[in-house]
Amino acid sequence: MNYVLSLIKEMIKKRKLVWELSKADFKKRFVGSYFGVVWMLIQPIVTVLIYWFIFGPFGFKSAPPVPDSSYVEWLVPGIAPWFFFSEALNTGTNCLQEYNYLVKKVVFQVEILPLLKVISSLFVHCFFIIIMFAMFLVGGNAPKATWIQVIYYAFAAGALSLALSYFTSAVTVFFKDMTQIVGICLQFGMWLVPIMWSVSMFPSAPAWMEQVLKINPVYYIVTGYRDSLLTGNWFWERPTLTLYFWVVTVLLMLLGLKVFKRLRPHFSDVL
Repeated sequence: MNYVLSLIKEMIKKRKLVWELSKADFKKRFVGSYFGVVWMLIQPIVTVLIYWFIFGPFGFKSAPPVPDSSYVEWLVPGIAPWFFFSEALNTGTNCLQEYNYLVKKVVFQVEILPLLKVISSLFVHCFFIIIMFAMFLVGGNAPKATWIQVIYYAFAAGALSLALSYFTSAVTVFFKDMTQIVGICLQFGMWLVPIMWSVSMFPSAPAWMEQVLKINPVYYIVTGYRDSLLTGNWFWERPTLTLYFWVVTVLLMLLGLKVFKRLRPHFSDVL
């Protein structure tokens, strides 16, 4: 616990360095690209269009769980945090290899690296949130006070991805297959959250299925985005799920940092 507290103090102390490195990491993705950040938005937008075509008016015509909303209006608030979480975890998993020249510097606080990947991914997520809000406004949806709650759920997604990134990034240095494992888990995770479907779409589904899905902490984030934009519910209206999410996230953070601290002395030797 002392290690965690000292790390938080160190990051606050070096917040300017973290911010500058995060901006540099974000800009580095678009070096030599004519369209810049647009490329980061094309994948999620195309994905939304594909599923809208399949499950929307031209396909199976799935009815969304939220009344008086279209399938795409229900899909976008679910898929937006997922892309942020998956990108932050993917890039965070490989951050030590990518910045191996910084890891080898004795004086550099390597615990900063997963954090800057989360912040860099958050920049892209902010663009997606703006597009999401614009889509709702153009669709005739009046703004709700709960829209501001997206900031809280974005922070929750960042905290969860950071907790997992500390573990995966440290292990990846010694076990390169961890990158592939994370990728496969994220592919399955998109369907297990769930994002494209809901238990309510299947009347014959057993009652316990939704309770099992709630074990996944990302379920809380996706549900929170939909609460914020569609139903107008606040996070304190789900006290049990909120408490469960933060307990799991804190435990994962402590575990990730413990593994990271244990393996850190050997990073420079392997890299």
